[in-house]
Amino acid sequence: MRDWEPGRTYRSGSGEVRWDVLGDQDAAPVVLLHGTPFSSYVWRGVARALATTHRVYVWDMPGYGTSEMSDGQDVSLAAQGHVFTEMLAHWGLDEPTVVAHDFGGAVALRAHLLHGARYRALALVDPVALAPWGSPFFRLVGANTKVFEQLPPALHGALVREYVSSASHRGLHPAVLDALVDPWLGDVGQPAFYRQIAQAEQRYTDEIQGRYGELDLPVLICWGASDTWIPVAKAHELATLVPGARLRLIDGAGHLVQEDAPAELTAVLTAFLT
Repeated sequence: MRDWEPGRTYRSGSGEVRWDVLGDQDAAPVVLLHGTPFSSYVWRGVARALATTHRVYVWDMPGYGTSEMSDGQDVSLAAQGHVFTEMLAHWGLDEPTVVAHDFGGAVALRAHLLHGARYRALALVDPVALAPWGSPFFRLVGANTKVFEQLPPALHGALVREYVSSASHRGLHPAVLDALVDPWLGDVGQPAFYRQIAQAEQRYTDEIQGRYGELDLPVLICWGASDTWIPVAKAHELATLVPGARLRLIDGAGHLVQEDAPAELTAVLTAFLT
């Protein structure tokens, strides 16, 4: 991640968080949330583009990217929702626009619906929001984390590379793939990878799925039309549950829309923000 590394820190209830901010301090605030097994790195291009007109906040959730990874750490959706609420208070943001991808979508929704976090608007990009979720691979690993934790490092690295690669429809540049995989390698990263899968329980979205009709703010649902991790049918289903939601599908993009179609995604988000 030589070209992207959040340089500021915050001590949260789930460990040290690395974060950063881009853009003019007087511009309207936008917060970007990443998904799993990713980090703020996937937002680097979009963040820099949006920072020309907005104050853009990025962060690596505890247990991800450059933030703290530790034994016994709570990195569940429940914990991340609390941490995000903490971060908004730390930044002094009363009502920012929030853009959330994948697992980050559930984090943003939980913070808003359960913890009272207020947003000016919410953009959900291929979010984890509706049951059932989790690919067959994800469920297999989640049910057998103790076994997968014992994989030799080389086999573990190959598994993570293949898994991350499958999030892209167009294929990831080798340097990008290396950057996305690197945090999950080594004595700290390998157990952290399986820790976050073991704690990714559907009950955390079940708790809020019945409340999406309460969302009373502008909502954009953006989806990669070729997403194989969360089928595009979920985009249409979610759009029917959120009052007044706008739905935009991006052709040629898989689950990692930020990597497959960064220009198209930035254009859609810019139009929504203005």
